Amino acid sequence: MRRSPLAALALTILLLVTPGAAQAAVPDRAAAPTADPVALLSGVRTAGTAWGLDPGTGRMTLTVDDTVTPRDLRALRAVADRAGALLRREPGTLRPLIAGGQGIYGGGARCSLGANARSGSTYYVITAGHCTAAAATWYADSAQSTVLGTRTATSYPTNDYGLIRYTGRIAHPSAVYTYPGLLTINGPGTAYIGQAVCRSGSTTGVRCGTVTGLNQTVNYATGVIYGLIRTNICAEPGDSGGPLYMAATGTILGILSGGSGNCTTGGTTYYQPIAEVLAAYGLTLP
Repeated sequence: MRRSPLAALALTILLLVTPGAAQAAVPDRAAAPTADPVALLSGVRTAGTAWGLDPGTGRMTLTVDDTVTPRDLRALRAVADRAGALLRREPGTLRPLIAGGQGIYGGGARCSLGANARSGSTYYVITAGHCTAAAATWYADSAQSTVLGTRTATSYPTNDYGLIRYTGRIAHPSAVYTYPGLLTINGPGTAYIGQAVCRSGSTTGVRCGTVTGLNQTVNYATGVIYGLIRTNICAEPGDSGGPLYMAATGTILGILSGGSGNCTTGGTTYYQPIAEVLAAYGLTLP
């Protein structure tokens, strides 16, 4: 699908953006749109960009990071003008981030576990697709002595999710690790603008904020991802794949794809909606 789950382990990849920086917009030169904004912005393939509806202004927004060259910026500004979209700059690099943590390990990478799901009596880890693409066998420890399971599916790019089938004996409760402690997960949920949410990751633990966008498109250097949830929560390498959830209801909303910024100065993060992953593979949350 082009547009429009957690446990004692967490697998994460992320894009980060500074909240203060995200507010600094390139001067608004948008003219009246001369074509369908979505059609125009869908044609943008420049790495380091993201676009979607800004609920605060009711207008489409085209975001660019520090890697976008002056020449590309001029071309993107012209596209934004034709689409009647705001053009914003966000410091840093928009990217998925894999690092070596409490998380899951494979192929020299560390990510965060997003959710434990099942199909009948077979149990799986759901995490980011850019993570599962890195290795076939995954482990629960950095020494890679405790086998977690074997990759069975990866959808990346276009989407950003993958599955690891449990083959080891490690326990896999339907829960989010909250550094410390466990939050029981009761099922999947659907994100909405302004929703109070948290995420858990193996690098930076639990961080909270709000949902600031839906159906966002992100152009990583490694490919385009569609239909993502945007938040003002920070993240760092190794947090990828970790869950976005509502603590009050015990529901999972998505898994971390990427972002920009960091957890010192702030950031912006993007998430693959969990419902799409469950539907794609016929899975349920335990």
